[in-house]
Amino acid sequence: MANLFTVIDIGSAIQQAVAPVFLLTAIGGILNVLAHRLSRVVDRARHLEGEVGSYPADRRRIAIDDLSVLARRMAAANWAIALCTLAALLVCLVVVLLFMEQLVKNQLDEAIAWVFIAATLMLTGGLLLFLWEIQLALRSVRVRAADILAERR
Repeated sequence: MANLFTVIDIGSAIQQAVAPVFLLTAIGGILNVLAHRLSRVVDRARHLEGEVGSYPADRRRIAIDDLSVLARRMAAANWAIALCTLAALLVCLVVVLLFMEQLVKNQLDEAIAWVFIAATLMLTGGLLLFLWEIQLALRSVRVRAADILAERR
């Protein structure tokens, strides 16, 4: 049992695992950004929910519209975080499989490829949801600016 791995096998597995580990670092950065955006949206929604009762009718309508947009943004960010986290877990599984492959002598190539493809698809989905969340935020700002300009005229 002591000779399951040779030094060459371990070195080879480590070399193969370097790229997925860099990908894990990148996903960690993305998750950090997503979590920060989500916390900002949640804070803004809580603030609006606490204040909306004291607003006059016209301002209350605007606040309720804002809460609707914030709810969609929270959902998008939440799903983006879930997909990116799943991608990170699948990349971890790729690293484990790369080391296990040394034990079974190249029997896991196809499994590693499929797990990596799944991780890439999850990451792609998370990034698309992140893009959608940003678009929701930008659209709500543009709409609000248009409303303010219309009131001035």
